Amino acid sequence: SGKMDFSLAAALNSEFRETRTNEKVEMMELNDRFASYIEKVRLLEQQNKVLLVELSQARDQEPSHTADIYQEELRDLRRRVEQLATAKARLEMERDNLAEDLGSLQQKLQDEVTLRLEAESNLAAYRQDVDNAALARLDLERRVGTLQDEITFLRKVHEEELRELQEQLARQRVHIEVDTSKPDLTAALRDIRSQYEAVATSNVQETEEWYKSKFADLTDAAARHAEALRVAKQEANEYRRQLQALTCDLEALRGSNESLERQLRELEERYALETAGYQDTVVRLEEDIRSLKEEMAQHLQDYQDLLSVKLALDIEIATYRKLLEGEESRITIPVQSFSNLQIRETSLDTKSVSEAHVKRSIVVKTVETRDGEVLKESKQEHKEV
Repeated sequence: SGKMDFSLAAALNSEFRETRTNEKVEMMELNDRFASYIEKVRLLEQQNKVLLVELSQARDQEPSHTADIYQEELRDLRRRVEQLATAKARLEMERDNLAEDLGSLQQKLQDEVTLRLEAESNLAAYRQDVDNAALARLDLERRVGTLQDEITFLRKVHEEELRELQEQLARQRVHIEVDTSKPDLTAALRDIRSQYEAVATSNVQETEEWYKSKFADLTDAAARHAEALRVAKQEANEYRRQLQALTCDLEALRGSNESLERQLRELEERYALETAGYQDTVVRLEEDIRSLKEEMAQHLQDYQDLLSVKLALDIEIATYRKLLEGEESRITIPVQSFSNLQIRETSLDTKSVSEAHVKRSIVVKTVETRDGEVLKESKQEHKEV
């Protein structure tokens, strides 16, 4: 009986030693795996902390600062666009005012040209009147000269006739007696001569008076026409001067209008270029904002993935910790009998499994957003084994 108990105890001790050796090997392997897991967890925690810091900076500092910069640039661009629009409207108003002034000046120039043409027509008529008056004056002067020549000739003829009669009277010295009823020849000749001289004198005076009257009329007409011609010349010179002044003003206004139109075209071209540049800048800024949002979403997704990995590792570590705690509690139990050992080991495994199932479950909620809108939302529940 004692030998059987000793052999049984030896067998149990041999089996126990073998079991303990296997357990030690398994524990060493588990310790190595646990150490590697712990190192991996530490590395992941460090990476997680770095990602958390980067994510916090991206959320709190950089996006807000970048958004403020973009908003300030956009406000500046909008302000400059409004200024350019105001300047364009002001230049268009000035252009319209200059166009109206140009139209009024052109109308005034047309009126002045019409007046100049009328003055030139009146001047041509006055010149024709002056030419007619000059021709009439020359004709009257010619007629006066002819009358004077005729009067001179008549005087010469009269004097010649008188001289011949006197010579005849002197040569003959004849006394003719006539009846008392007949008139005296000398008295008759004297009467005839006196009458003829009176008629000649009257004709000369009438001719001279007529000539003087006509000459005065012609002189007055020539003076009137000369005054009208002088006035017409002055008006023509004044119209010519006004026309030159209006032409200079018109040329100056045309130059100003062309300069303003050129400035307006340059402003429109510069405004179009700046607007295109601003639009490109806005598009680039929007692209940068969208890229930053996508990068933030990617960082958030990476963070959620790392958080899921960390939670899984935490679950696995907790599981290993429970297994190690269960293993340590099993090692500290005294060895009494083989049957009791088998029963106790079974109860410990059941307890560890039940304790593993008692652990809390972890729910991971994943939200994918873009431009402030929720695109995808999912939940994942992790339970410790």
